[in-house]
Amino acid sequence: MRRPGFHHRQPGKPGGGGAVKGTVGRLSIAVVVLVICTIAFLINFTSNDATGSVSRSQLNVEELWESANSGGWRPSSAPRSKWLPPSIGSNGYLRVRCNGGLNQQRTAICNAVLAARIMNATLVLPELDANSFWHDDSGFHGIYDVEHFIKALKYDVNIVDSIPEIKKNGKTKKIKAFQIRPPRDASVSWYTTEALKKMKEHGAIYLTPFSHRLAEEIDNPEYQRLRCRVNYHALRFKPQIMRLSQSIVDKLRTQGHFMSIHLRFEMDMLAFAGCFDIFTPAQQKILKKYREDNFAPKKLIYNERRAIGKCPLTPEEVGLILSALGFDNSTRIYLAAGELFGGEKFMKPFRSLFPHLENHNSVEQTEELAGNNQGLLGSAVDYMVCLLSDIFMPTYDGPSNFANNLLGHRLYYGFRTTLRPDRKGLAPIFIDRENGKTAGFEEAVKKVMLQTNFGGPHKRIPPESFYTNPWPECFCQMSPKNPADKCPPNNVLEILNDQLESQIEKEVRNDTESLNLIKSSVSAEER
Repeated sequence: MRRPGFHHRQPGKPGGGGAVKGTVGRLSIAVVVLVICTIAFLINFTSNDATGSVSRSQLNVEELWESANSGGWRPSSAPRSKWLPPSIGSNGYLRVRCNGGLNQQRTAICNAVLAARIMNATLVLPELDANSFWHDDSGFHGIYDVEHFIKALKYDVNIVDSIPEIKKNGKTKKIKAFQIRPPRDASVSWYTTEALKKMKEHGAIYLTPFSHRLAEEIDNPEYQRLRCRVNYHALRFKPQIMRLSQSIVDKLRTQGHFMSIHLRFEMDMLAFAGCFDIFTPAQQKILKKYREDNFAPKKLIYNERRAIGKCPLTPEEVGLILSALGFDNSTRIYLAAGELFGGEKFMKPFRSLFPHLENHNSVEQTEELAGNNQGLLGSAVDYMVCLLSDIFMPTYDGPSNFANNLLGHRLYYGFRTTLRPDRKGLAPIFIDRENGKTAGFEEAVKKVMLQTNFGGPHKRIPPESFYTNPWPECFCQMSPKNPADKCPPNNVLEILNDQLESQIEKEVRNDTESLNLIKSSVSAEER
């Protein structure tokens, strides 16, 4: 991608002079200039880091339609060190109930696979909670391609559809999973001690709820790469969802590029953020009631929240940012959003700036989507369209699982451009505009946006999530400075397959030897 990089100035040649005093003076000036240049270089360098992402002093909107600079990195989640296949004789069965919306469930599934690997357990196909969020009982089979999921992870964990019955003393018996409520962000050691102990005692454990129940930051790159294999390879939506999504993308592309925006201006997020004052008294009452019913009590002052960027961007503010960056009113925008709060009053200014607004129902008018507009199907289609769009812009990516997962997936998908507004940096600019100070507005917005990352590789700094930014664990380089970043061999799948076949042969041979030993013992007793 043609993105602006460093522009190095060549120092001018020093003038001549014979006097010592003049020479000292010139040397002093040179030292000062050198110090200033060094400081400037260091500032520039630290803003670049070692990833290949570059700072920008200008912005060409046409370049944003292309992928960001990869800095020589490519996505890779294949194992790079010895990775043994799963053993047929596991320590027991692991059941989990993934609560929340589609993308909260998605991260929980990734964590469940990793937890099963950590405990050498057989994973029972994860349950998707139908009650807590979507009121949608589609389940894993209704959303994901189960056959692909199991096949894609065959080198990592054993997966079954349900806990099988066992025969004991001539009777068929069901294994009852022991229920545990795991601690939030549980460590790997919790799984290898507390959870594993109960699994060995009961034969199976049932972890519920299972949202954010395994620590994200784990000092084991292979474990993190397994999460990426699950998230970006194994978790594939069912064929009809993929077809619907591709059909929408194809129709949007008939007129060229398009961007997608996750317009998080919905009742739950506004209530969570405590941003009420821009609404009518009746609407404020609704938001306050929702907050009381769903969130812990907390004193929230709108002006203070707004000033530090804690409020979701309004649709108008989103439009103003895009205009400042140079996008014109011919830009096609796909909106991924639930029911926007506040009605047309808030959408009208946005629509006046960007009239070509679409959503999955306006592009693809099918009974299937219309009947599941706010359910898992509608969310899955939105996810895929946003993943495949040329540009993606989240308007409130902090606590949004949808936006966070997409940011990580688009990074892995080829450093696809993202626009991530710095709400804290933009807040005073928008407040000044509301107070009548409009001079230099667009330049001020552009200046803030130029300091953000546009989708290239960048260091993960807390509280940024691993699922938002899986760099560097899930990326590699062909000619790296650090050997740990070297891409695995091209035949890595062959190696893993050979290891799996060897493991199966070994375990079958051991089972055969054990069976022969038992038979010989029985024969000896009979004699």
